[in-house]
Amino acid sequence: MNMPSSDTVIAQTRQWLEQVVVGLNLCPFARKPLGAGQVHFAVSDSRNVETLLVDLYDELKRLDSTPAEQIDTTLLIIPDQLDDFLDYNDMLDLADGLLEQQGWEGTYQIASFHPAYQFADTEVDDRENFTNRAPYPILHILREASLDRGLANYPDPEQIPERNIATLNGLSEDQWRDLFGNLEGKTP
Repeated sequence: MNMPSSDTVIAQTRQWLEQVVVGLNLCPFARKPLGAGQVHFAVSDSRNVETLLVDLYDELKRLDSTPAEQIDTTLLIIPDQLDDFLDYNDMLDLADGLLEQQGWEGTYQIASFHPAYQFADTEVDDRENFTNRAPYPILHILREASLDRGLANYPDPEQIPERNIATLNGLSEDQWRDLFGNLEGKTP
């Protein structure tokens, strides 16, 4: 199977970010950095966990040496591996270990997105899973300081997950198909 080019992977991910994450306001903090050009899209061409961890380290170093006004957040997109959601979850543990090992806990955190994302105690196609489904496995590197600022200025941030589920449940079948037709039926 031929993998799409990095440009195509980024374009598909950007479209998902614009239409789903920002368009449905699933993350109320995403619109500002996206509009300001402060979201860095990186594609890992890695095909094993070791080189993926190197790519993640490189992106963390990039954030560490770049002011938030230039790059506030990074989406490390992984098109060539971790199709299995359980393997992806194992990678998240390694990614968090890298943050701890390098002393970046409290500075950065990693949010997770995957085409087959599934929360515990849900069915595969439960709509709430689609709040974290993306065209490719993604390690989303967030600056804790930016996240803290956003949370401090947002009323009832603990209600975001419930509001997102209600938003997804309120979509018509046509809207659903337009936004998520390519992600339905993915199994973890």
